[in-house]
Amino acid sequence: MAEKQRCQEGHWPCVDNCSFFGSPATLNLCSKCYRDFRLKEEQAASAKLAVEISLSSPPSSAATVSSSTAPSSPSEEPSEVAAEPAPRPTRCKSCRKRVGLTGFRCRCGWTYCGQHRYPERHACAFDYKAAGRAAIALANPVVKADKLRRI
Repeated sequence: MAEKQRCQEGHWPCVDNCSFFGSPATLNLCSKCYRDFRLKEEQAASAKLAVEISLSSPPSSAATVSSSTAPSSPSEEPSEVAAEPAPRPTRCKSCRKRVGLTGFRCRCGWTYCGQHRYPERHACAFDYKAAGRAAIALANPVVKADKLRRI
């Protein structure tokens, strides 16, 4: 009886038979199965887009340039790979001690060990006073009242 009442309210057992309930908004799938379903759809769409890009011919101006220099094959075309961030320096700038993951990144842009992490210990070139003044100026704009008329 309780199951019929749940079904009438719009909650159905998940279509993938995972013992949870789904709703019509999620194609009668539970939240986990629906998330997996959406992920598979997105991967399929991105794979389809990648195939279309790789099969499409380059613009005519680029084709004339590449044909005049050397014959190109699909394996020689540059692939679109996400640029990886530059590796973090693993040595202290002052003493060249290995710091690994425990290094301190200064505002001057270099990585330092625990002894040289303070600006006065490594002769930092960053102007902290100017940065502080700029931060205060941004945080506290000038407030100027309107002039009053004298009667």
